[in-house]
Amino acid sequence: MIKNITLSTEEKLIKKAREKARKENTSLNAKFRKWLEEYTETKDRLKTFDRLMKKMSYADSGGKFTREEMNER
Repeated sequence: MIKNITLSTEEKLIKKAREKARKENTSLNAKFRKWLEEYTETKDRLKTFDRLMKKMSYADSGGKFTREEMNER
């Protein structure tokens, strides 16, 4: 179920945001919904990342690399 909410901010900021959304072929409303979704999932993503890092803790690069070594192809 979709609920409406009211937010307040400067008119010029809303205008700029709507322009930017229009250039990205979307709406300010859609951008806000996406932001809200990402905002509420941040904690879950951090937990997932931490679990992945713990699983990968066995990996060892063998030390530090020089700039040249990191850019080798």
